[in-house]
Amino acid sequence: MMDKWLRNDNVVKVVALAMGILLWVVVHNTEVQNSAGIINSATGDLRYNNVKVEPEYDTETYTVSVIEPSEVAVILRGRQSDLKQVQASIRSFKIKADLTKYESGTYTAFLHSSGLPDNVTAEIIPQAVRVVIEEKQMKEVDVVIEPTGTPAEGFRVGKPIVTPGRVYVTVPESRLDEVAMARAEVNVDGASSTVSKQVTLTVIDQNGNPMEDLEVSPQVVDVEVPVTSPFKQMPLQMRVTGQPAAGFSVAAVKLSSEQVTVFAPQNVLDNLEFLEGPPIDLSGIRETTTLTIPLEPTGDLIDINPTEVEVTVEIARSQTKSFMGHSIEIIGQDDSLSAGIVEPDGGTVDIILEGAPSLLNQVNAEDLQAVIDISNLPPGRYELPIKLNLPLYIRKASGPELKATVEIEAPGSGAP
Repeated sequence: MMDKWLRNDNVVKVVALAMGILLWVVVHNTEVQNSAGIINSATGDLRYNNVKVEPEYDTETYTVSVIEPSEVAVILRGRQSDLKQVQASIRSFKIKADLTKYESGTYTAFLHSSGLPDNVTAEIIPQAVRVVIEEKQMKEVDVVIEPTGTPAEGFRVGKPIVTPGRVYVTVPESRLDEVAMARAEVNVDGASSTVSKQVTLTVIDQNGNPMEDLEVSPQVVDVEVPVTSPFKQMPLQMRVTGQPAAGFSVAAVKLSSEQVTVFAPQNVLDNLEFLEGPPIDLSGIRETTTLTIPLEPTGDLIDINPTEVEVTVEIARSQTKSFMGHSIEIIGQDDSLSAGIVEPDGGTVDIILEGAPSLLNQVNAEDLQAVIDISNLPPGRYELPIKLNLPLYIRKASGPELKATVEIEAPGSGAP
């Protein structure tokens, strides 16, 4: 009966499966895995896999660039109470390679354990590792700051200012040529003013990739990223008002800065050719005077650099110069009308000018214009003031106002 049962294929398969399960249970009971290691129930040994090898060496001078293998297995043997103590402390022991007497080079270093109870021994597998020790080198590199993001509309990012601009990188000798720079990013998204912050540097290799685990000194630097509106350099013009005291004239107006930088939206800058400063009142002054004039943005201007300017007004005693029989010009005439000067006779006027000698001596008749404006006047006879267009800081000498009589006629109307 038994022989017949054993000849059945299905029965054989079931028996084989049962034996496999039994064998697995035996093996499984031999080694019990827990968070503190693997206990061999047959021998009582405690096994740890993947224990990291920790090198001991002069970290100020050297670096260990290779440890092969970097992790080992450790079998601990001893009394159960001592092994349980090791388990309870969760890796209280360490596996070390003593490299304190080694210099730069490649070596086979034997391992030892530390942190174990006195009655516990350790078998390390493998017992030795291959190590490569390199002397540390220092390389000075540039600090590169990369602004990220987009500033507020109409603003733009200037060149970052970083302190210090160069730092030292400590690197294994074999990787010295790989180091290219130290870099950090600064976010300027939405900024409308200078962004100031401290940033941590990352070492970058020649291919633009980060280099991990390298020492940087200093690792944190101060950065300012200018965020400004568009700007334009242009001449500064100062307008003077009032007149010096009687008998005195302006010889020159000198500025400590004749060019200024104006910050404003681009469409505003496109329409500016110069900046007109605030008016300077010269009323009653008798001697050369230096004034400090603030330059403050107005309207759509955002900022002006410099924020103030020194203005020196040079004063000299006045002289006069006469221009006799200077022609009078009529302006503003309607094309459908005709106009002529009735008085003074000949359509000329005598002009006496006053000014500083250095300027007055340079004035010629061609520099003068005597005009009468008849804009919007209908036909008729009018007595009108004569307007003089004169060089800068030259004025008409005191005396009666210059006037002329003008007759305006419509074509074919004849004399009134």
